[in-house]
Amino acid sequence: MNSLFVTATGTGVGKTYVTALLCRQLRAQGRNVRALKPVISGFDPDDHADSDTALLLAALDKLPNAANIEAMSPWRFRAPLSPDMAALRESRDIDFAAVTDFCRVEDKDDVLVVEGVGGAMVPLTETRTVMDWMAVLGMPALVVAGSYLGTISHTLTTVAAMQERGIAIAGVVVSESEESPVPLAETVAAIARFLDGVEVVPLARDGTDLPHMFG
Repeated sequence: MNSLFVTATGTGVGKTYVTALLCRQLRAQGRNVRALKPVISGFDPDDHADSDTALLLAALDKLPNAANIEAMSPWRFRAPLSPDMAALRESRDIDFAAVTDFCRVEDKDDVLVVEGVGGAMVPLTETRTVMDWMAVLGMPALVVAGSYLGTISHTLTTVAAMQERGIAIAGVVVSESEESPVPLAETVAAIARFLDGVEVVPLARDGTDLPHMFG
């Protein structure tokens, strides 16, 4: 089974939108896709229709019912904070080994897509980050970035840190931010100049076509 971990340079840059779009495109190609978002913060169980988990379930043509939500996102927290802080507010712990084991699935699906939480260096537990999670899983990672002012530094720093940890970079998607200082193509070109061998592609705001980056 092919697998991919979707991470980001920070929160709110379009990671879930890209993950859902990728799932839809793979399914349109006839692939059997399983998507997991094991950890989610800012989740309101009384109003979850627009949650990241619900958006991913919709991309798989699944209802956002209790069973499907639990199967995709077993670690759910109300506070819109880093997972370690959100868990602390509920007097809960996140078992790092349990999270990584949850992502090691073997079934009939052709593709497993795992979406992280927040940015690549967000604390997952008191001692582990999302990057630690990616490193342990060993999956190639797709990095989602915005096109806001400062994204070039954020993106290059994120990719450099991941490469230092030995994480394979499947590509970088620059998702157009609401406020961009220059045209999207210029930001993509600037990032690509410094990432030799890494495919960097644009995604227009509310775009529905993601270049094929994952086979």
